[in-house]
Amino acid sequence: MHTHLLAALPPLQTPKSSDLIGLLPELVMSGGFILLLLLDLVVPAPRRTLLAWFSMMVLGAAMGVTVWGWFDAANPHGVYFDALVYDRFAMFANGIIIAVAALVVMISPGYLNRRGLHHGEYYALIIGASVGMMFLAGANSLMTIFLGIELLSISLYILSGFARTEERSLEAAMKYLLLGGFASGILLYGMVLVYGETGHTQLPAIAAALRAGVPGGSAPTDKLFLVGVGLLFVGFAFKVAAVPFHMWTPDAYEGAPAAVTGFMSTGVKAAAFAAFARVFLSGFEPLHGQWWAIVWVIAAATMIVGTVVGVAQGNVKRMLAYSSIAHAGYLLVALVAANDIGKGAVLFYLLAYAVTNVGAFGIVAMLDGGTRANDQIRDFAGLGRDHPVLAALMTIFLLSLGGFPPTAGFVAKWYIFGAAVKAGYYWLAVIGVLTSVVSVFFYLRIVVMMYMSSDDAALRFPAVPRVAGVALVVSAILVFYLGVLPTRVLDWAAASISTIF
Repeated sequence: MHTHLLAALPPLQTPKSSDLIGLLPELVMSGGFILLLLLDLVVPAPRRTLLAWFSMMVLGAAMGVTVWGWFDAANPHGVYFDALVYDRFAMFANGIIIAVAALVVMISPGYLNRRGLHHGEYYALIIGASVGMMFLAGANSLMTIFLGIELLSISLYILSGFARTEERSLEAAMKYLLLGGFASGILLYGMVLVYGETGHTQLPAIAAALRAGVPGGSAPTDKLFLVGVGLLFVGFAFKVAAVPFHMWTPDAYEGAPAAVTGFMSTGVKAAAFAAFARVFLSGFEPLHGQWWAIVWVIAAATMIVGTVVGVAQGNVKRMLAYSSIAHAGYLLVALVAANDIGKGAVLFYLLAYAVTNVGAFGIVAMLDGGTRANDQIRDFAGLGRDHPVLAALMTIFLLSLGGFPPTAGFVAKWYIFGAAVKAGYYWLAVIGVLTSVVSVFFYLRIVVMMYMSSDDAALRFPAVPRVAGVALVVSAILVFYLGVLPTRVLDWAAASISTIF
């Protein structure tokens, strides 16, 4: 009997040597993750900044391999039995993720020292979460998507509660863990239904089955299959903090260390939206007529809730959390449009938002004095006098988030709303423009506090470490570069996303 069962199994396959080339960025990062854990055992506590420098070396090597991969991946192909895909879309998303991780690592040492949180595991977790994000961006299979989400989620659960002696950090980690666990279960159940109805887990095979009719006589719009698509959408909506699956975001962002919050709000969103776009614009593209209306409603609600509730916030981290929710709504607009402009705008928007938001949270981290977080809006009073450079940088980042020219945020929103108008979703574009106008209020409120409100208290803002200052200046330069000379990057984004269709 055992002989017959073994004979019925498909023959074992071995990976091809070309598969290693397709995974070079992930392999470099994974190797760095292991070495960081080992180095942490021998590097003394006072010299843990060396681990940050080693992390930068790993990220630099991964970025070099990614840039080479973008040119090498002109002809996309699957690797490791089509579990992942080696294409320019994955390489562009990898570049965003690596850049975010590098900026966060540069900002972190001084902040962690002031907070008494400078442990070697921090850098290993940043690298580990980045590997999960990279797997998510390059996933060509539903199972790879799930594995990528779990890898990044476990690392972020720990990072959220990294300030383990603080109640609000532990609360943030617990809420993120519980709600993230439910979302992962929903996502996995949706994958099971999709697999059960189509017989495939690879996205190209699912799309082909939908176009040809699902084997076994089921129609592509079978109700059970559509339930699976809906559950997948819920899982992704949780990761990108779309309404009504956003409730974890303000508490997690407020409680987590500021540098971690900057990483969560940008890297996770970039990876999740990359997978979101690959699944819904490639795998489920034949069903666009069935799912666009739901995403339209979610996008509108996300923009409105993120903006309206953000106005009422007095904590800068919570305000930026609701800003992040609103920006998730803008990205959903591009997915609804699903035209050439919208598809290319997704990657450009992710890059513009990433460098802007990392910079904003980096400023919040730099103002943290260790014993005092200085993360209330009123705490920014007098910053223009005490730290004029930090105030100027924060103004740049806030103006970009609000969509003021000539910043990256303006160009990104211009293309997003232009895609909606071209696709005929005029009301969605109107809602986007109106919410952008309203959001200007809570962004400029901080600017007014920095320059037009004075605080007679003694100087309380800490000095800014040189490396962290470089990271913030680089972010500001990228904000202006993407706002003034966006054409080249837009072309790269369009060339990248075209490889998934």
